[in-house]
Amino acid sequence: MQYLERIYTSQDWITLLIVACIVITTIAKIAYPLRFQEFLRLPITNKYFFVFGKKDPLYHLFNVLLFIPQAICIPLLLYQAMLWKYPSIVNNDPFLFIKLVIGFVVFVVSKMSLEKIIGIIFNIENIIHQYIYQKLSYRNLMSFLFLLTLFVLVYIIPTNKEIILAFGLVIVCLNVVALFYSYKTNGKLIIRNFFYFILYLCALEISPYIILYKVFT
Repeated sequence: MQYLERIYTSQDWITLLIVACIVITTIAKIAYPLRFQEFLRLPITNKYFFVFGKKDPLYHLFNVLLFIPQAICIPLLLYQAMLWKYPSIVNNDPFLFIKLVIGFVVFVVSKMSLEKIIGIIFNIENIIHQYIYQKLSYRNLMSFLFLLTLFVLVYIIPTNKEIILAFGLVIVCLNVVALFYSYKTNGKLIIRNFFYFILYLCALEISPYIILYKVFT
């Protein structure tokens, strides 16, 4: 019988990050119980935006707390995918996860800043603020799914092509649904400025993700 060497990668730091995400989410729930309750009802009703989203800044502590798990889980999922697809790259770069986190945060903040600038230029800052707030809230809510998927990949089912494709499809569908609700809320404005909406959609909602896809593939 031939013995094969089993390569074991410590998951301790990943476990700590997952626990940190759960703790931060719990802090947000305890600190803002009513807000958190309405936040969880976003798939059913958009009352959350009418109560909290009109005047609150994007950097409200509740948003920041829930963005942290998103900024941890998405890079961790990318890390797991790269560990499965390109193990040599992961093993040769001990700071890869940190780079992924920094890249993700810079990407999100830069995109939001650019959208805010466009809002100022076209004198639609309030509308852009609400739109960004809605997207941020939906994606913060989606981070719960990211956390659950991460738990499954790390401790239950090894990362494989089928899992990655299924997860990618679910994420795309959820993003489309989130954007649909946002566009539905601003439907009259979009119809009046349909040409500019198409330009915005292509320039800031589609092309950045195509560029990211090309970079990682």
